[in-house]
Amino acid sequence: MRQPLRYPWLNFDVDELSEPVIAVRVDVTDTRAEVPSHRHRKGQLVFALGGGVTCRVPSGLWMVPPHCGVWIPGDMEHSNIATANARIFFVYIEPGATDLPDRCCTLSISPLLRELIVELADHGQDDNSRQDVLTKVLLSELPRMPVQQLHMPISSEPRLRRIVDALAENPADRSNLAEWARRVALSESSLARLVVRETGLSFGRWRQQLHLIVAIRELASGASVQQVSADLGYESVTAFITMFKKALGKPPAQYLSSVAQNRGSAFVA
Repeated sequence: MRQPLRYPWLNFDVDELSEPVIAVRVDVTDTRAEVPSHRHRKGQLVFALGGGVTCRVPSGLWMVPPHCGVWIPGDMEHSNIATANARIFFVYIEPGATDLPDRCCTLSISPLLRELIVELADHGQDDNSRQDVLTKVLLSELPRMPVQQLHMPISSEPRLRRIVDALAENPADRSNLAEWARRVALSESSLARLVVRETGLSFGRWRQQLHLIVAIRELASGASVQQVSADLGYESVTAFITMFKKALGKPPAQYLSSVAQNRGSAFVA
């Protein structure tokens, strides 16, 4: 029997309501917050206005940097971890209310959509007719948002799960492929083939995706580039910046600045 969906910021079960959109604001305190693994009938957009959120689903880790959102389809098991002082919006969407993917994805959020979400969360219940108008525009705009590649594929294969859990616990672990192969009782070539088969990425690229997720999350919460570089086990700040720029097209400071500048744009390109 399904348990009611109840969190500290909700005094109701969202799945018991038939409204096409329910938006909720969550302001995290000075310590990180975690929502344990759960599922609900409604789809969910996790949107960060400040700080960062990491969503974990059976198939991967998904990063929600500021001014982006992660779409989680209905009935998909997931958990959320927010950085300290994050400002988050959870937008619950009735199945079939709009044309969104049946898989998890990270979406850019335009300034227009951002303001719609904020308004629905803060004042959506004040005027039913206005709420209906805002809801219709939101459901029309959301499918237009560009998809970002900020996730780390996760396999259900037990040995890869062990590696993911270890790297998530200690992302500074710089063990090479041969060392990881010994830990999971495989040959180096067998582990390399397993990672490619299960994730579509080489081992180095797969681990790099985790580093990008952690880096953006920590930089968004106020950590310095030097601190993040050290926390991820890079030999130098230059090496970290080079990796970041090669993967995302810009060094960390410029990347975060461009995200912030999107607030004043009419739309995110």
